[in-house]
Amino acid sequence: MTGTILWDYPRSSASYRLRIALNLAQEDYQIETVDLLAKEHKSDAHLSRNPQGFVPVLDIDGQRFTQSLAILDYLDQTRDLQLLPKDPVARTKVQALAHAIAVDVHPVCNLSVVLHATGGQEPARSAWMQHFIRPGLQAFEALLEAFDQAPYAAGTAPSLADVCLIPQLYNAARWGVDYADLPRIRAIEAACARHPAFVAAHPDN
Repeated sequence: MTGTILWDYPRSSASYRLRIALNLAQEDYQIETVDLLAKEHKSDAHLSRNPQGFVPVLDIDGQRFTQSLAILDYLDQTRDLQLLPKDPVARTKVQALAHAIAVDVHPVCNLSVVLHATGGQEPARSAWMQHFIRPGLQAFEALLEAFDQAPYAAGTAPSLADVCLIPQLYNAARWGVDYADLPRIRAIEAACARHPAFVAAHPDN
């Protein structure tokens, strides 16, 4: 295989982020699905791509990359996506907004963590997700007060914060987390739902 290849699982939040970014970059890429439920991420073939056994893995520009936030930074720098402002203060604040989801909420809702903590059984699994996702979204909503949603999280164009938020909202909906009372988040969700790059990246598409 040659060209840009994304080893991906549709419902993986980290993979979803990269699909959005690659679409924003209008990058032509091929998806190779790694079925997490079938434990394909533990196969020798996938471990040779990423010894951590995680998705996504991205082959691009003759290089192989892991870790979605690092890859997003690479795409931002090489494809001029402007996911982060140039000003150091503004840049750090948007990064912190994005990390409130990607660093603080997403890891504890990772499939391997949830399976270990709950045995994968209901209602424990859903209760775990709701316990962490709802407060994380409430905090994100409060953090948004420092930014102008016009209409995206930090301004007139999608930023790293939007790229991290939308996959988490997909998970929130899957696990029955109510965020109808969070108007800033709902407005961002509506704006992203109208953007072709986000639409094409959706797991159901």
